[in-house]
Amino acid sequence: MNNHTEENTLNSKPKHIPISKTQILAEIAIFTALSTVLSFIAIFHLPNGGSITLGAMVPMLWLALRRGPKVGIFAGVVYGLVQLAVLPQVYYPTQVLLDYPLAFGCLGLAGLFKKQPVIGVSVAVMGRFFMHVISGAIFFAEFAPAGLNPWVYSWIYNGSYMLPELGISIFVIYILYKFNVLRAYL
Repeated sequence: MNNHTEENTLNSKPKHIPISKTQILAEIAIFTALSTVLSFIAIFHLPNGGSITLGAMVPMLWLALRRGPKVGIFAGVVYGLVQLAVLPQVYYPTQVLLDYPLAFGCLGLAGLFKKQPVIGVSVAVMGRFFMHVISGAIFFAEFAPAGLNPWVYSWIYNGSYMLPELGISIFVIYILYKFNVLRAYL
């Protein structure tokens, strides 16, 4: 091989390599494991479930931004089922569906906003929040103080940990994006 051909090979753009299903499944497993580990680093626990963590949703949000909503939602559902296995709060079958696979599956909605990660994170976390609010108002109304509407109570209770989680997630994703760490893998 002469120097001219070797130089052209070194200076040419890398060819697009298709991503295999195996690679995507491996990423889902790794990001789910990262989210699970981070979920154990809680800054604050609420008495009836829910906690403020050190960015437990960030790996799931990052994966959704990286691979899109289809992979993100699937990964979120998997993460929700892992959370159900390791930190269960089970009272009713429908409550389990709302609080685990559906709520965490919403994290994949971030993938709809690859070019606007802060909006994607906001939409995804709000989707999770709404699932918890519905579950809380329907299945945990008994915990509402006397005279307080169960829907209002559920908004307040779930907002007390989801709002800080949203702030932490936006902050971390923004930093990753700002310093090209996030963009390098999108």
